Parts: sequence; structure tokens; C-alpha cells
Amino acid sequence: MKGKAMRDVPRRTTGLKCEEARSIARDVLAASGAGERLIDDVLLVVSELVSNAVRHAGGVSGFNIRHDASCVAVEVSDQSSSAPHTPGTPLDIPGGFGWLLVNRIADRTEIRPHDDGKTITAFIPFPATA
Repeated sequence: MKGKAMRDVPRRTTGLKCEEARSIARDVLAASGAGERLIDDVLLVVSELVSNAVRHAGGVSGFNIRHDASCVAVEVSDQSSSAPHTPGTPLDIPGGFGWLLVNRIADRTEIRPHDDGKTITAFIPFPATA
């Protein structure tokens, strides 16, 4: 992928579903010349973050994807202030495995609380072969 500055896709708001978020991400990355490995990694992260927002956090309230010469940043906002759970949390709390997967693919993740919930950003590095 070429370019030095982060390029943003307009923020999407409430009601975004996994299929629509994946389509947006695929279009942005394909237009940028991203390789299949990077696209696959980003689509998996998008799927996990969006489905978790829908399933556990009152739905998606914002979506953004941006990239520069070294990584793709996937941003998903939701309506819950609760942080994602990891495996090993009490059995009565669902989930955790998608968050573990996101953190294995992403170079780093950030969780930013705000008045209307939180925003999670996953930074996916370009593969060495990209």
C-alpha cells in the first residue's frame, strides 16, 4: 500500500452490521492495493469487533478504517462502557475468544471510553510479504 498519511473513510454510525463493515473495509483496502493476507486479517478483525459490539454492547455507534504506510487502523464504537472480556473470566460472562483473536492479529489495541460508550481501535501491521 502506498501513502504516508493516514487516510480516513467517513465514520459510519448506528446500525452497521458485519457484512456492511466488511464490504467497506474490503473496498478501501482493495482500492489501496493491499494484499490478500492483509485484507483477510483486517476483515477478521472487523468481523470480531463489529459482531461483539452488536452482540454484547448495544450495537455499533461508529466505524472508521484508516491506513498509512505501515498499518491499518480499524475503529469500532459501541454503546457500552464495559471492556471486552478475555478467556478466563467467570463462566457466566460470555465471550472473550474474539477479543483474544483481535489481539493476536493486531500489533496493538486501544480502548477509549467516552460519554456514549467506548471506541476500540485495532492497529493491524502490514505483513512482511506485503
